[in-house]
Amino acid sequence: MKNNSSNRVRLLIVFLLILVTALYTCETWATPINTSNDFPTAVQQNVSGTVQDSEGIPIPGVHILVKGTKQGTFTDSNGHFSVTTSSNSILVFSYMGFTTQEVAINSRTSINVTLVESATELDAVTVNAGYYTVKERERTGSISKVSSKEIEIQPIISPLQTLEGRMPGVEIEQGSGVMGLAPKIRIRGTNSLRNDGNYPLYIIDGIPVSSEPLRSAGSLTNASGIDPLSTLNISNIESIEVLKDADATAIYGSRGANGVVLITTKKGNVKDGKTLLTINSYSGISEVANKVKLMNTPQYLAMRRKAFEVDGVTPTQTNAFDLLLWDQNRNTDWQEVLFGRTAFLTNINMAISGGNQHTSYLVGGSYKNQGSVFPGNFDYNKITANINLSHRSENSKFKLDFSSNYGVDDNTLFFGNTFVNSALITPPNAPNIFKEDGSLNWENWIYDNPLAALEQPQNIITENLFANLGVLFNVLPKVNLKLTMGYSKLDSEEQLRFYKEAYRPDLWNIIKLSMRNSFIKRQSWIVEPQIFYNNTIGKINLDGLVGATFQNNKNSYLALEGSGYADKSLLRNFKSADNIQILSDDNTQYRYAAVFGRLGINLNRKYFLNITGRRDGSSRFGPESRFSNFWAVGGAWIFIDQKIDNQKISPFSFGKLRASYGITGSDQIEDYGYLDAYEATSGSGGLYPTQLFNPNYSWEVNKKLEVAIQFSLFKDHINLDVSWFKNRSANQLVGFPLPAITGFTSVQANLPALVQNTGLELQWSSKNINRKDFSWQSSFNITLPENKLLKFDRIEQTSYANIYKVGEPLNISHRYKFNGINSETGFYSMIDVNGDGRLNNDDRIVIMDMGRKYFGGFSNTIRYKELSLQFLFEYVKQYNQSYIFKWSAPGRLGNKPLQFLNSWEEPGDSEDIQKVSLSSIASKAFNDAANSSKGIEDASFLRLKNVALSYQFPRKVIKKLGLEEVNLYLNAQNLITLTGYKGLDPQGGRGVVPPLKTITCGLQITL
Repeated sequence: MKNNSSNRVRLLIVFLLILVTALYTCETWATPINTSNDFPTAVQQNVSGTVQDSEGIPIPGVHILVKGTKQGTFTDSNGHFSVTTSSNSILVFSYMGFTTQEVAINSRTSINVTLVESATELDAVTVNAGYYTVKERERTGSISKVSSKEIEIQPIISPLQTLEGRMPGVEIEQGSGVMGLAPKIRIRGTNSLRNDGNYPLYIIDGIPVSSEPLRSAGSLTNASGIDPLSTLNISNIESIEVLKDADATAIYGSRGANGVVLITTKKGNVKDGKTLLTINSYSGISEVANKVKLMNTPQYLAMRRKAFEVDGVTPTQTNAFDLLLWDQNRNTDWQEVLFGRTAFLTNINMAISGGNQHTSYLVGGSYKNQGSVFPGNFDYNKITANINLSHRSENSKFKLDFSSNYGVDDNTLFFGNTFVNSALITPPNAPNIFKEDGSLNWENWIYDNPLAALEQPQNIITENLFANLGVLFNVLPKVNLKLTMGYSKLDSEEQLRFYKEAYRPDLWNIIKLSMRNSFIKRQSWIVEPQIFYNNTIGKINLDGLVGATFQNNKNSYLALEGSGYADKSLLRNFKSADNIQILSDDNTQYRYAAVFGRLGINLNRKYFLNITGRRDGSSRFGPESRFSNFWAVGGAWIFIDQKIDNQKISPFSFGKLRASYGITGSDQIEDYGYLDAYEATSGSGGLYPTQLFNPNYSWEVNKKLEVAIQFSLFKDHINLDVSWFKNRSANQLVGFPLPAITGFTSVQANLPALVQNTGLELQWSSKNINRKDFSWQSSFNITLPENKLLKFDRIEQTSYANIYKVGEPLNISHRYKFNGINSETGFYSMIDVNGDGRLNNDDRIVIMDMGRKYFGGFSNTIRYKELSLQFLFEYVKQYNQSYIFKWSAPGRLGNKPLQFLNSWEEPGDSEDIQKVSLSSIASKAFNDAANSSKGIEDASFLRLKNVALSYQFPRKVIKKLGLEEVNLYLNAQNLITLTGYKGLDPQGGRGVVPPLKTITCGLQITL
């Protein structure tokens, strides 16, 4: 399973040779034209059939004309038609608002036709609203979409990474370059006081999937957890839609309180009845995008000697081994040693699709391997398989859709809780890490050898299966019955092995070899019967939906630890352990049921009203609070539409005003939280309480308001969408603090707190140039969010008083007020507000907002003939902890950033860095400053997130080889980051590997 660098290089060379050979053998050709005049004799016959739109709804009043004659007819109220003509005639189907279509009879007696709307820029885009689809021009809710063109060629693991910088109101943060970790996602701000109460709802092909990251005990993975979407095949995703406002999310009830992420996979591509094979493969390299500028050996030693001189302390082999024992000429870049490797990656995806006008299919699979920037044999592997089947009867009264996606990934890491920090603080003149025989060197290492962490391997294997079946029956001309059933199953196993080689050799006799295993299982099924109604009465179109949801989730978590192994080769087997301990064993079941409905009213394609409602029932609440109602109303008014109004003079081609208001809820709390709970004592026959009984708490309530206006100018060449929203989340489901005398720290309850999120979202797109051989399109989005705790009754009586403050955002940091450098001591000083001679919480009077001030993205797509260039910039205005305080005080042991060379020496000097010193007083002043207003700095950035250069080979070139499409592309991720922040990354923490810079080259062939 493990591949070394040379193997990957050889693989890349073979790939490029194949590519060059394919290019060399291509030559132009022309298909000969059949000029034969031997046509069969025409025969008069009757032809009948049905005309419908792209959603399968019959279209009455369609004009059918026999081409070249005046003979014709119209479809009836059910979309049926019948006409008598010759067997080799051509029928012309035309209807206002739809593209005219010509169909050759070819002696057929039955012809069914699907007309496509004659789309403007807005008509052409259809968005998935979950239980229904809606055209972009007609939507009343706030929905953002990313299509497969932006997704499929990106060298990423999580599909959420494709959303960075592309959607207003959607915050995505990938704070680490470690593969498979869960990105942080927030849709229109933070609604809950609980971190685990802000996850959105994930829907994959109609199947709800838990968005909570998988728990991990590894030090590189435990902060963010493992991404539950990491096993998806990125190349198989057709689109990702994010539902944001009440109108879009209320139909999901309590599950949609924090927004909804809809992931739709690809369906079969029916092209002239052909079977198509698509192969997409790329290879490339990744490396850490940024490193901190640290001192070299002469600079470091000068700083250390100066500290001893300033304090009047004599260096000894105990307090200055780096000065007296270590080589004074050795200079090692530990960032390069510990996370400076080049990681090779390879991805191949294959898909077969085909079918006919009634049945289509797609079968695919993929493999991905990505190496590690860490030393050692660590990598990430993923294998996926998928199938999609769609069928409809000849009369379109029966439709069936089935999809299944399976993926397994294998992530090999290590337990290195200080590994990244070691690269930043290890002195540059530290000893060699290896002996001549290749073993770890411990001589003169006063603390642990940095590479010792590699002797604690971690392995995470995750399997994920999603399956969905949808069946639709057209029982009446205006009524459809639909039944959807879904099943998902996730199994994850994590194994940590602790070898004695991770410790100093003099400790090996007392070290017990140990292993820690955890097993996570998530299993769920869902059944949703639905009734659809669609009818047009005059100028009014009614679109209704009534349905029900029955969902069952089973989750389990088991953690075991074995110790006392005789040899490390036995560590994978618990039977070989002397002692086995159960660390955790949880089994929970969650049941959810609901009824829901929607009524959409469309008046003359100008006025739209959308009413949704849902009654939810959740097993996470007591019997008296188990059910709750949620609803929303959304409306839109198209006040400008050149397509309908024939306004030729005005530059405005489209204008729409929309608004929505509604109530959603949340039940994102632990299961069984309202019950008394007990655990067994370590002895026999004993129980002790672990949870208090409280059946009275109920649903969190989120009230959402939005107003938006949308404009298009110059025939939709310029589009502008501006939205303002206000969300208020009340009845906060948080543990209520209890006094210690009760024996419990908290009890689950509804806190009297009110959180508000407001914001302004702007999205702009334009077709700057649109010619046959050259086009240039741009898009820009920006979000200005504001989060605030509006109310929290009696907050001063709770432990939350030191965390939150009424009238301020949730993501705040209480800080001391920095008072510069004390000219007498040369150390940092803070203001003692109450004058009691000490610094405590009463002196933290500075409140710093750590949330984003604004964020967004700017993208361009430039095409010249078959050559295309796309690039995306992501920008964020934010603050983060100052990077200088991620090190110890200047002068103390450990390498430091170059900035520490400009330390204070006398009055008038820069007060950025305090005086070098080894004293405890200096360390305390430095640590206090880290908790002051000086400890926060601007961490805003502008990042070239993605660049894609592709060449689409001309069809006349590739047809001779029997190919349909050939696309050669070059892709780059995280190429450039412009920021004033001098740490590893403006988004990540100190001990985190920053996001990787990745460059890939790929080839996509369809045959």
